[in-house]
Amino acid sequence: MLILLHKSTFLQTRNYTYRGFFMENPKYKRIVLKLSGEALAGDTGFGINPKVIKSIATQVKEVAQMGVEVAVVVGGGNIWRGKIGSEMGMDRATADYMGMLATVMNSLALQDSLEQLGIETRVQTSIEMRQVAEPYIRRRAIRHLEKKRVVIFAGGTGNPYFSTDTTAALRAAEIEAEVILMAKNNVDGVYSADPLKDKSAKKYAQLSYLDVIKNGLQVMDSTASSLCMDNDIPLIVFSIMEEGNIRKVVLGENIGTIVRGK
Repeated sequence: MLILLHKSTFLQTRNYTYRGFFMENPKYKRIVLKLSGEALAGDTGFGINPKVIKSIATQVKEVAQMGVEVAVVVGGGNIWRGKIGSEMGMDRATADYMGMLATVMNSLALQDSLEQLGIETRVQTSIEMRQVAEPYIRRRAIRHLEKKRVVIFAGGTGNPYFSTDTTAALRAAEIEAEVILMAKNNVDGVYSADPLKDKSAKKYAQLSYLDVIKNGLQVMDSTASSLCMDNDIPLIVFSIMEEGNIRKVVLGENIGTIVRGK
């Protein structure tokens, strides 16, 4: 017996077959992936680890090929941290601008890895450097995403005194992303204390942004947390070191810690 399904019913099913390929229906259609610079360094702690960045690029490719619109914000802590420069006696604004340049280096490296895998990618910088990348223009970024290009936001917000966590929250609000995925290289979620130092630390499955701010949990800085809370943008904290975790999060699997609401 042949059963015919209406097209809309067919597409609304979570898993379906199309022309012989098993397809998966993601929970999120547009995401911001926040990568720390340290995540790109892997175990070395400094610089860019080729194996790690290739693994991350492969995971991003998996998600992009599912039809998800992917924007990425990359930190620069594997090369330079503005806070450290400030503690050395350097002018804080100068130290932060150096950190912004570090994020551009990481973004170009990630772009190259993605394009080697056949994924069309654009880097947009908040500080103009047209010979290197496009300047950040909100409407152009959204258009790239609609064309299924991966967009990497480099250079932070373009202003000193703001972290790349705040950049992720700001860009997510601007491009109307459904969620921020915060990929970590040393933890698999949010804990009550540092699990590397305190074996009794408790892992949270779910938190509110108010919990994060009140308890001083090291998820993201207070500016970024407030921005996410005010714009009702959920945040999922998970480990990037396990292959396929980005895909799992996008499909709605319960890994890591989700932070939402008030």
